[in-house]
Amino acid sequence: MWIFRTAPRSPGDERPVTTARLDPSRPRHTLAQAQPSGSVSPTNVAPGGRVSLNVTGCGTRTGKASSRAFGDVWLTPGNAEATNLFGAATTSRNISAGSHPVTFECGGPGGERVTVALNITPGAARGGLGGSIDSMSPGEIAAGGALVATALGAGAWFLRRRTGHA
Repeated sequence: MWIFRTAPRSPGDERPVTTARLDPSRPRHTLAQAQPSGSVSPTNVAPGGRVSLNVTGCGTRTGKASSRAFGDVWLTPGNAEATNLFGAATTSRNISAGSHPVTFECGGPGGERVTVALNITPGAARGGLGGSIDSMSPGEIAAGGALVATALGAGAWFLRRRTGHA
């Protein structure tokens, strides 16, 4: 930690001067000594979905993310200083819904660890028509078809009539 001290410049000079020095009795924290912080994005994903993995504060050039949801993934540095380690994983299609821990490990075995949660949602997003057909009755479908047929017939009649007058 730094210590700042303000004192007059000289006995006749009233302008203060500030000096700073490093206090050796207080511990200094470097990036390598900082507690790592991990994140998974998105935090909610369906089985078979892809997630991005990020850990900061490792102070190493290697790392690993492990989870029952996707297995082991080796992380690579995101910049020359290796302040961030990145990776990506695809969750298993057979994983059960619920919260699954993701453990980030800095360096090799025995390195600092941090654990975050990954939430597996109970199924994939439904695609297709989005329920637009199952909520319509057969009468509504027949009426819609009749309107489309009438519009096509009227369009053909107008086109044929115009070509006859030309």
